[in-house]
Amino acid sequence: MINLRARHTLGAPTLVVALASLLLSCSGSPGTASGDAASPVRDVRKTAQAAAADEPPAPSTAEPTPGVEKVRDVFARLQATYNDGCTTPGNCEYFLGRVLDELSSLDESMKADPQGPGHFKEPLAWIAKLRAELGGDRSFENLKKHQALLTGTRDRINTWMQGHPEDYR
Repeated sequence: MINLRARHTLGAPTLVVALASLLLSCSGSPGTASGDAASPVRDVRKTAQAAAADEPPAPSTAEPTPGVEKVRDVFARLQATYNDGCTTPGNCEYFLGRVLDELSSLDESMKADPQGPGHFKEPLAWIAKLRAELGGDRSFENLKKHQALLTGTRDRINTWMQGHPEDYR
């Protein structure tokens, strides 16, 4: 037994060495040295480490695919288009292009979301229909021609998302 009052006479470094020696001598099982490879503690550690190394990491369900934005972030930008519109010719071109860009980003985010594209079946179908109607033509004339479908798709997705607040909060 170490006398705790001895720290005054032994000094802190000596006390630390004495305590460390005491702990090391107690850490092994009877008849084995703490550095012995047959230590039961070491065997348990090795077994636990080996089991952990053999298991593949569990997939994350909290984050989308790296490099793809979260649905809620893209949806927030899509909602921001409600503060804009086709008030002037130059602004109309910007506005319609922005709505299309946000819908395209939302499509990508929904497909990469951990819930899977099946969870977003309806919005993805509406975006696919919009793409088919546009036929890959992003010109202002084509976007203007399909303005009702473009803003209508945005509005339908907004309504759908309002019914699924867990997807954007």
